[in-house]
Amino acid sequence: MTEAELIFTALAELSTRQIADSVQATGMTENKIASKKGGGIAKKARKELERKSGKSIISKENFLPSPKKKQIKKK
Repeated sequence: MTEAELIFTALAELSTRQIADSVQATGMTENKIASKKGGGIAKKARKELERKSGKSIISKENFLPSPKKKQIKKK
């Protein structure tokens, strides 16, 4: 992940946590709503930065290596 991707992920998590706290979310349904709103905030910010900078924030970098594909043996 790039620095920008980490920052926008942190923004989504912080936004989600603060929204959940403000509405006193309990249970899966209420927290799901808060997470959609928190993710939406980060998405809007990312799209705006991409629009103004002309560069994509999303990269092909990944912390984890790609999983190896298992080959199926034929009988």
